[in-house]
Amino acid sequence: MTELVVTLDLDGVTDKAGLMDRCARDLRLPDWFGRNWDALADSLSDRTVWPENAAEQGMRIVVRNWRPYAKARPDEWETAQEVFAEAVDRTSALSVLLALGGSSQGASDLLV
Repeated sequence: MTELVVTLDLDGVTDKAGLMDRCARDLRLPDWFGRNWDALADSLSDRTVWPENAAEQGMRIVVRNWRPYAKARPDEWETAQEVFAEAVDRTSALSVLLALGGSSQGASDLLV
């Protein structure tokens, strides 16, 4: 069975609040998602809040358009990467990939 691929598009994100809003929208997190680093880590590691079928299939998150946010808020981006890495370490069915280009991404355009 193939993993569910979800795109987390950070185009236009300029701060942590924007990142959390985009995570809530693109990852289809529940309304009670706390929009903080701990809540994001918990949600990424909790298969019960993943999109439909992802719990059974596994989930691959492709993060696009992240470079402007990383440049504007390097400390926040470092924390975001730590949260993604921790969630992947805790949850074998989860992968997070950083897309390097700006258009449709193939495997050669991903930073794993």
